[in-house]
Amino acid sequence: HVQLVEAGGGLVQAGVSLSVSCAVSGGAFVDYSMGWFRQAPGKDREFVAYINTAGTVSDYANSIEDRFTISRNNPKNTLFLRADSLEPEDTAVYYCAARTPGNGDWRTENSYSYWGQGTQVTVFS
Repeated sequence: HVQLVEAGGGLVQAGVSLSVSCAVSGGAFVDYSMGWFRQAPGKDREFVAYINTAGTVSDYANSIEDRFTISRNNPKNTLFLRADSLEPEDTAVYYCAARTPGNGDWRTENSYSYWGQGTQVTVFS
């Protein structure tokens, strides 16, 4: 079955950049559109970013304010999220998720079938 494994989280100072990745196995990565979500302490998990199967269409949460970039490398079955100008408010567990294209609203958790275990990103000021 499809497995997603995130990597690259850590403890960073505000203002720096950080990239996290998501390795996908057990399925045809190119057949899935992908998303990143995050869950801050005491809050619900929220949508961060979306990318289509070809990597030609992306979408971001309004709160991200153009600081994040989602990308994918289909031959290497890997999804990426680059976060610039990190803020303490970006502290959260970041999850990648895979969905079948056309399966509802990509900004909602319910449209995704497979999830990674999450990677912690902590931003201190």
